[in-house]
Formats: sequence, structure tokens, C-alpha cells
Amino acid sequence: MFSVVKTRTAGVRRIAKHAGMFVGLVAALGVAHPAPQNPPAPPARIDPNAQGLLDRTIKTLGGPAFLNFKRLTTRGRTYAIAAEATAGLAPFQSYVEYPDKRRFAYGKKEPVILINNGERAAEIDKYGMTHQLPSQVERWKLFTRYSLENLLRIHIHDPGLLVQVAGVDFVDNVPTKGIEIIESGGATVRLDLQQQTYLPIRISYRVQNPKTREWDEYADVYGDYRNVQGVMTPMHITRFQNGDRVGETFRNYARYDEDYPPNYFQLGG
Repeated sequence: MFSVVKTRTAGVRRIAKHAGMFVGLVAALGVAHPAPQNPPAPPARIDPNAQGLLDRTIKTLGGPAFLNFKRLTTRGRTYAIAAEATAGLAPFQSYVEYPDKRRFAYGKKEPVILINNGERAAEIDKYGMTHQLPSQVERWKLFTRYSLENLLRIHIHDPGLLVQVAGVDFVDNVPTKGIEIIESGGATVRLDLQQQTYLPIRISYRVQNPKTREWDEYADVYGDYRNVQGVMTPMHITRFQNGDRVGETFRNYARYDEDYPPNYFQLGG
């Protein structure tokens, strides 16, 4: 009898031992040790002198009227340029809801329509709807991120930015004061302001190509400012890529906060 009890007791002890090892293994693989998380990026650091320039620029652009509009409608002509020669020109109608929605129609009889809504993008022509090419989507995301409106109203406050005075320069023989913006990922932006009016004359940015890992340089030059509903609005925009002029836009109509149909930015809407 004693041997049987002893054997059963030993068996129970072995089961308890293995159960304890199993519980310990589950704890080690479970939530007992959560994966470390990356600390949040620090808030943007803006040099007081750069902040003073930004404040004057915002005031010149219209103050609250510039900061608070949500939509911009423009019409005019757009030019594509290759090898310093006009490769194509077309009338356009542009409807933008900031920060990342647009409906852009170009052409005369049967216009092509580009629709962007965040990460979604479509192209509509006489044959129907198709997806925009990845290169088109990337260009739109890049251009809209560093546009005059989104840069000064949204991205200037992104976490991790360093904003400082960048010295003087000349844009089309016009003297400018510069502001340099360094992003946490290494991209750099320079904002050139006309020395007398503090209107933005050029936004140049250097970003890394996700495919080639090389650094590409872009610049948007703004001119022919007009007061539209209290907002100083550039009616002429010239775009450069790696030093080459690649496009120009001439606006002959601009209006803020017009009402758009509810489905205007739906793909196929």
C-alpha cells in the first residue's frame, strides 16, 4: 500500500512540475514582456527668428482668412514642359479640398479627370475609369505635401521638424529671405520670402526617391499674387525638378470655399 501511494505522489509531483514549466513558457511568450515601442517624435523646434518671419508671412497672406479656408477652385491653362520646350498645354479646372482631395480636369472636348482622395486615385476619360499610375500618385502626394497651403498651415507643425533662418538668396533676380525646414527623415525644405512683402516666392525641397534611394530636388516658384476674398493667391506657378522646368500653371480664376457635390471626390463620382 505504501509503495502505491508513494508512486502516485511522485506522479502528481511530475505533472505539477511540467505544468509549472508550461505556464512559465506561456508567460514568457505572452504579454508578460511587451515589445518595445518607438518613442514619439519631439515637437517641432522653431527658431524665434524663423517664427517671426513665418508670422509676418501668414499675416501678409491673409491671416485668419488664409489659415481657415478649406477649399480652393481654380481655372486656367497648364503647360507640360520637356527639354525647355512646351510638350503639351491644356485648359484646366481644379477643385481642391485640403489637405488631400482634388478633382482636376484638363482638355477641351473630352477632358481627362484626375481624382485623388487620400491614398486612393483614379483617372477618368472617354473610355472609362482606371487607376492612376503609381508615379502619378507619388507626384501628387509629394506636390500637395509641400504646397504653399499645406506646408504653411499643416506640416510646419509636424513633430520632429527643425525650422531655422536660412539667409538671403535671389529668385528671378528678386532678393529673398530664407527659412530652412529639416524633417526627421532627412528631407529638407527651403522657403524663400520676398524681402519687402514677405510673400512666398519659392518652395524648394529635397526628398529621397523611394525606389532609387537617390535624392531628387524640386522647386515651386509662385508669382502674380492677387487678393482673392482676403487671401493673397498666386496666379502663376512654375515647377522644377532636378533643375529642369517641367510645368507651368496660369490661373485666370480663383475662388475659396465654393460648395462641391457630395460625391465629387469619390472614385467614379
